[in-house]
Amino acid sequence: MNPRPLFVTPETYARALNVLGEKITVLASHAATQGYEVFLQRGPEGSGPPPHSHDWDESFYVINGSVEMTYDGTRSIATAGSFVHVPAGTIHSFRCGPGGVEMLSITSHTSQAANLFTTIDREVTAMPPDVSKLVEIGTRYGACLGA
Repeated sequence: MNPRPLFVTPETYARALNVLGEKITVLASHAATQGYEVFLQRGPEGSGPPPHSHDWDESFYVINGSVEMTYDGTRSIATAGSFVHVPAGTIHSFRCGPGGVEMLSITSHTSQAANLFTTIDREVTAMPPDVSKLVEIGTRYGACLGA
């Protein structure tokens, strides 16, 4: 299939997925681009994924607020205008800062993130989440929980 031009406006966004308390909107899926994926992530203060890794590169651009990023034993605060790149296989996590965060995340061509987020939204509805269920879903899509 040949990729086609993609034009997305706030009025045409897909429903935001609930992924462990974060609202994640798929702006461009692998199916749409035949390559990378782009997500708009909005997380309330304190939300964010546990330490994990996956088979794809992931980059974050902070639009509003701040987020504490942890990777390779380094903990840094990313504020509005910050860009963070995490190579495939790197164990990383983040926590949304005071007042929450709004950021873009962009993944590389091997990404299964849209499928991962959609499945978590559909199958993990209780908080705190069933960790064994998260591990099973992650394994399905090339992501691994744990430090």
